[in-house]
Amino acid sequence: MPELPEVEAVRRSLDPWMTGAAFDYVEVRRPDLRKPFPRRFGRRLARQTVLAVSRRAKYLLATLSSSDTLLIHLGMSGSFRIDPPPAGPVAPGIDEPAEVDLHDHVVFRMSSGATIAYNDPRRFGVMDLLSPASLEKHPVLSRLGPEPLSAAFDGFALAQACRGKKTSLKAALLDQRVVAGLGNIYVSEALHRAGLSPSRRASTIATSAGAPREHAHRLTSAIKQVLGEAIARTMSRASYRSSRFRVYDRAGEPCRRSHCAGVIRRRTQAGRSTFYCPVCQR
Repeated sequence: MPELPEVEAVRRSLDPWMTGAAFDYVEVRRPDLRKPFPRRFGRRLARQTVLAVSRRAKYLLATLSSSDTLLIHLGMSGSFRIDPPPAGPVAPGIDEPAEVDLHDHVVFRMSSGATIAYNDPRRFGVMDLLSPASLEKHPVLSRLGPEPLSAAFDGFALAQACRGKKTSLKAALLDQRVVAGLGNIYVSEALHRAGLSPSRRASTIATSAGAPREHAHRLTSAIKQVLGEAIARTMSRASYRSSRFRVYDRAGEPCRRSHCAGVIRRRTQAGRSTFYCPVCQR
């Protein structure tokens, strides 16, 4: 499943072609993905203008002029392909079907001139249309904590969320009510960047009154840095296996922190693999 940086990169790629543009034509090529499309899905989108393309955790949200919101989750294998408008003159008419791949299940023709195809071989993705009331009561979105890249997420917010928690710091960061959208990979990476053990009790980053200790500020800064770097790498489409991760999937390799003699270990926490350095992460 795509992690937050990959979803944010998709949002940034879609934004210039969708925001301010209308759906000229929507081709829905099957009745469902992980669940059925809403009734009259294509017709409800047609001629609506996209006012904004945003992200909440790992969901993409397109706010429409109808006041509905197009909600998209990429699932395990979902992706978008953007075909920009041709450089030369375009023949009138939009009724002719686009050339599409077998797994292109939804095709959007935008007034910006772009054709945007949603491709999902495993069909675990979701597309839905939500009214303002439905969006507010969404069973996942309504329970999310602050966005990790937002100004609202800082040492004070994290300390308040972890106050009195007896669970491990890693488990707390994976709790979407504490911070939205963080996944297993980038939690491991951020904890290493901050020099904090994944097994440390979450409450230790806050005072008994919920004020942030230095650890909380260090950890929120590490989270923002790790995610920001990952988004930049994803947008550049670079091949970076050798430099992508500092600890994740590197069990048995030397720690990459300067002057640390530790070796990366792997352990299981709540059924998930955790990679960490037992020497520099305390």
